Amino acid sequence: MKKVAVIGSGTMGNGIAHVFAQNGFPVSLIDISEEALQKAVGTISKNLDRIISKGNLTEEQKEQTLQNITTYTTMQEGVQEVDLVVEAATENIDLKLKIFRDLNSFTKPETILASNTSSISITKIASVTDRPDKVIGMHFMNPVPVMKLVEVIRGYSTSDEVTNKILELSKQLGKVPAEANDYPGFVANRILMPMINEAIYSLYEGVAGVEEIDTIMKLGMAHPMGPLQLADFIGLDVCLSILNVLHEGFGNPKYAPCPLLVNMVQAGHKGIKSGNGFYSWSHGTKELVVADRFKK
Repeated sequence: MKKVAVIGSGTMGNGIAHVFAQNGFPVSLIDISEEALQKAVGTISKNLDRIISKGNLTEEQKEQTLQNITTYTTMQEGVQEVDLVVEAATENIDLKLKIFRDLNSFTKPETILASNTSSISITKIASVTDRPDKVIGMHFMNPVPVMKLVEVIRGYSTSDEVTNKILELSKQLGKVPAEANDYPGFVANRILMPMINEAIYSLYEGVAGVEEIDTIMKLGMAHPMGPLQLADFIGLDVCLSILNVLHEGFGNPKYAPCPLLVNMVQAGHKGIKSGNGFYSWSHGTKELVVADRFKK
């Protein structure tokens, strides 16, 4: 692996580009929006400053990391001669299928095509290419520069060779890879999302309030943050999308999203990204403030 392209410059995309670039890989960061790309580079720069402030990086290393990143607004130009593409676009199946059809045409035949999808079938994504053996999932955790786990997902046709390369590459990035097979939600979200959904049901049915639910899970189960706060952090729209994938994929009613979650997303309350979810995020501090709707 000598050169990498990352598709999408949002929270996950810029984090993935950051990690590759900091570990010495030339990275093509690709997005249709020049404004989004500049914002992404600014975010990476700020995150590098945070690492410097902790004494874990030098100014010279920061500059080298930023020099390793080249931005592109056209996919065809950005993926030329890369050895690996990591797609980190919005969690939308139609968009991802289009991207992989294009990548199949624009990249070298030996280029490995990876998706950072958190729930969409790798086998389905691979089916629109003529190299399903070289399509794999690399599900990074958010925030990417901090979180150690990479969930490596084998599609039905993903080869042993490609899987082993991605497992070793993940270790090169200072991550801990964990291999999973391609079934709805893989491992992380198959377990996490029903827990979040059950927490939302507990609120919906009046079992307890937002703070109480999160406090019980934090102090009783040693979780670093409660499931409702985590849902806001992930994005309620993303949680809903993953639950729908699980529900449709398994056909099991236990994965059906809580009506409260559905209503919140339809109302535009998506968590941190919209400024309002189970908590209010518009006050500009780290203090957890329960959203007005859920206050007692």
